Amino acid sequence: MKVLLIASEAEPFIKTGGLGDVLGAFPQELGRRGIEARVILPKYGGIPDHFKRRMISRATLTVRLGWRNQLCTIEQLDHQGIVFYFVSQDEYFNRQGLYGFADDGERFSFFSRAVLEALPHLDFAPDVLHCHDWQSALVPVFLKAYQGYVRVPTVFTIHNLKYQGVFPARILGDYLELGAEYFTMDGLEFFGQVNFLKGGLVYADLVSTVSKTYAQEIRTREFGEQLDGILRKIGDKLWGIRNGLDYTVYNPETDPNIFLPYNHKTWEKKQNNKTALQKSLGLSEQRDIPLLGLICRLVPQKGLDLMEEVFDPIMDLGVQLVVLGTGEEKYHQLFRSAALRYPGRVSVHLGFDDALAHRIYAGSDIFLMPSIFEPCGLGQMIALRYGSVPVVRATGGLKDTVQPFNRVSKEGNGFVFAGYQAQDLLHTIEEAVRYYHDQEIWGSLVKNAMSTDCSWQSSMGEYHDLYQKLVLK
Repeated sequence: MKVLLIASEAEPFIKTGGLGDVLGAFPQELGRRGIEARVILPKYGGIPDHFKRRMISRATLTVRLGWRNQLCTIEQLDHQGIVFYFVSQDEYFNRQGLYGFADDGERFSFFSRAVLEALPHLDFAPDVLHCHDWQSALVPVFLKAYQGYVRVPTVFTIHNLKYQGVFPARILGDYLELGAEYFTMDGLEFFGQVNFLKGGLVYADLVSTVSKTYAQEIRTREFGEQLDGILRKIGDKLWGIRNGLDYTVYNPETDPNIFLPYNHKTWEKKQNNKTALQKSLGLSEQRDIPLLGLICRLVPQKGLDLMEEVFDPIMDLGVQLVVLGTGEEKYHQLFRSAALRYPGRVSVHLGFDDALAHRIYAGSDIFLMPSIFEPCGLGQMIALRYGSVPVVRATGGLKDTVQPFNRVSKEGNGFVFAGYQAQDLLHTIEEAVRYYHDQEIWGSLVKNAMSTDCSWQSSMGEYHDLYQKLVLK
């Protein structure tokens, strides 16, 4: 079976978040299941030059976009056994940054058209087109609307329903060349505008999202981002398949970024990583103080309003906290202020440092992820892998991967609270801290966490079934 993955970012070339991580690991994992996967992306200005120098031209195309006829080149790069294609069009993509431009609707309309125009020119005939997030959601729309394209079954994956690609109605004719029959409640229309992601939901042959719980949540008004009606309507066309973790990147036995390697049998060496981390960050070097880690985008989705409400009571539990991330200024101010009030106990790093992130996972005892919603979540899975016991809210992929610890049976791998209330978060952290001070119990919990299978293995079987369902139709 052959699958072409269509996305707007992929590690190691360029990424802004979890989508890039997934597209970096996903084709390798498909290959281990006997599925040949290739990836096609825009060629952004921010892709490192050492990758650009290795790209070769595959084809030059003229892509129609409304009244415009735009030239582009399809370039190819083989990287770690996977073939990547890049849509090279300087006017649209040779910029610093990926999204947030005034012409994003035009840019990603072009990208979707260019992918379909490129298919006959590739040395690859995919059995399935697998589109990821709103930036590629028009591929199944164009396949439905236009004659002349190679007819290939499509899957559309929602990585985060909050980001939908909503643009003014005028682009329907201007860029998309679609008639009024596509501007309906059952089509692309969304409160008087054009919604790219909705197009993927409606016109793809199958739809998936990145955890089983999230697949159920987005059918409700609370989590459906005003698309819950259409998500209920598509019924069993929607699959929930959990993302996996790249165990070659996230492995405390071989990770070059951490201070001392360890595994679930030698988990006590985490304490050496902890004291080394404390020293490097200017925290008080005390092994018996629980060290909490928080690594995320500093935005409301991540439950930071709950943290703000009970910050001082959390610190009254006798803990340390290290924060890594960047986002909204209000949260920058929250954590800057905390670092000043708790010298030697709170360390804050506003930005992103991948090596430091690995050291925080390896050195922290407890990992905080009290999200309002979390389609899948990567942080809690990395934390489990490194034995940093997660405290999470029961939503999306957090609920699917973290099971509450039972002191009697010694089953479970973390701590979970259900309601979005600051006191619930505080009480759950209190419970985690209480267990931390019982080292026999804590040892069982850390071993359970590190033994949790968050790899791609089980998910790959489900993706194989999904593709088979399309190919055998």
